[in-house]
Amino acid sequence: MAAAQKRTPLPAILIANDLRDGDVVFGTVDGFTRDPALALVVHEPSAADALDAAGKRAMAQRLVVDAYLVDVTLEAGRPVPRHYRERQRTLGPSNRPDLGKQAEFTRA
Repeated sequence: MAAAQKRTPLPAILIANDLRDGDVVFGTVDGFTRDPALALVVHEPSAADALDAAGKRAMAQRLVVDAYLVDVTLEAGRPVPRHYRERQRTLGPSNRPDLGKQAEFTRA
């Protein structure tokens, strides 16, 4: 008997790395953005499946690598990953808060 596929808890966002420059990017309605606050947040399993499929298509087109869904909480209307690794990916280097997304994109 095959094991059931594990689903990412919802709400979720799509996270990946841009193939050209390696920067962390986030799935949107029409592509990808470097700003985590603009990431498309999905709340329904069917929307999560569609977003995951969009990530797979982008990998097949060699636009991004390592695209996967990440479960998030919403804080002040912005998606914040629940797991430390992905949270750090949305911010930038932990030893230099003056660099990376935490310096570039202001938080509400």
